[in-house]
Amino acid sequence: MFNTTSRLFLALVISAGLNNIAYATSDEGYFNNQDNLDISPNTLQSIPLLQSLKNLATTTEYQAPYVHELKNRYGVRSLFVESQDLPMVDIQLTFNAGSARDNEIANGLGGLASMTARLMSEGTEKYNATQIASVFEQTGARYSIQAYRDMFVVHLRVLSDPKKLEPALNMLLEILNNATFKNNSLSLAISNNQAGQQQLKENPSRLMGIQFYRSVYGTHPYAEPITGTNGSIKRINPERLKQFRDTFLVAQNMNIAITGKLNSKEAQKLAEYISGHVPQGNKAGELAQPVSNNNFVIKHIPFQSAQAHVTFGHIGTTRNDPDRLALEVANRMFGGGGFNSILMQELRVKRGYTYGAYSSFSFSQAPGVFSFSYSTRQDQLMDSIKVAHKAFADFIQKPIDRKQLEDTKAGMLRAYPNNYSSNASINAQLGLLGFYGQPADYLSQYPKLLARLSVEDIEKALHKHLHADNMTIVVVAPSLDQDELQSILQQNLSPAQNP
Repeated sequence: MFNTTSRLFLALVISAGLNNIAYATSDEGYFNNQDNLDISPNTLQSIPLLQSLKNLATTTEYQAPYVHELKNRYGVRSLFVESQDLPMVDIQLTFNAGSARDNEIANGLGGLASMTARLMSEGTEKYNATQIASVFEQTGARYSIQAYRDMFVVHLRVLSDPKKLEPALNMLLEILNNATFKNNSLSLAISNNQAGQQQLKENPSRLMGIQFYRSVYGTHPYAEPITGTNGSIKRINPERLKQFRDTFLVAQNMNIAITGKLNSKEAQKLAEYISGHVPQGNKAGELAQPVSNNNFVIKHIPFQSAQAHVTFGHIGTTRNDPDRLALEVANRMFGGGGFNSILMQELRVKRGYTYGAYSSFSFSQAPGVFSFSYSTRQDQLMDSIKVAHKAFADFIQKPIDRKQLEDTKAGMLRAYPNNYSSNASINAQLGLLGFYGQPADYLSQYPKLLARLSVEDIEKALHKHLHADNMTIVVVAPSLDQDELQSILQQNLSPAQNP
């Protein structure tokens, strides 16, 4: 009856203007009774509303949400943002129990945290997987359990109605506390993981990432893949999974983030209920400090493909480092800001060596990594490496462009409201603030902190944390002349050398 464009327009108009239309669904069948709808302009109350969009101010300032630091009698840090727009509640439990803790249970158990997260909803002594899923479906709740390098995240989204919230939350606590990790579920997961490991061998970008972390971190807990390897996951058994849960998925190793249609007293009661229905346990210890390389480390992965893949990088710093925001700005200037970034300009815009080149920082409990990567044609490999590394060396040593800095800060400020544009995004931010021990008012303080950053602040942070002379370089290509590459890198360190 309608093409896709007109149906999208009608969905907007009708849902905005007619009270008897509850919602528009996805692309397959926008309305249940399209043929009976009167959509003449005379009956649409939404036309004036659509016209009023012309008058929206383009300089609207977005207010960061107020974050409540809830008092929790169990001593569990609990952050809360009230949002009355939707009758929903988002709850995130963040444990200091990422893959970095795998080998604290026993050596050689890479992938233990990831497997724990994967198998939790497969059943408890009281409920099987089908019954667990049924409870969440009946309450309209969505949940997820995921392990990362630093953290183990449990998330629940459910209606704020106690008749929906309470059974969904109790089921989440049931699987968190009483998952059985049966052998048949573990065997199936291991089998699926082995298939994934086989596919990994055909993905040069993934191979490069794994080799990069191993080369940079050596024996540090961050070195191995979050999901483990075929060898490590074969050592995992139900007893090890339960031991991991009982050691790390405990109240004193957790923080709580709550966002939604509650008041602060209700949120406090909810946080204390959660804290009291999880074993108390102990807080995880500090992670070891990684050891940085003192010179160039070159790793070559032979791989037959039309494109060569390259990653540069080294150990960075922690999330709580006072220089973190300055480094975020610097990263956006160098390679994290799209076409305007230095790396993209040098490699793609000026020379056409690559489709895309990007840099990033990972800020974590122990020092994370700074890296930049791209892919290019085999015949352009050495030239592109020379240009990319020289651009990085110059970025560290040469004065920062003041206009680029101000433009970058302005762009970051405009983009920052995306961090609290929805309940889910707010909840994720609260989880990070709680986990890394940042102040509750960080979201509202961010614009002021960003505005205060000067050229001198950026240059000081660059000289302290970024090093063009001790990088790890991983190259995935059919062949690589490592002597030639070493020579190029050394030449780039000379201030007089130009690409």
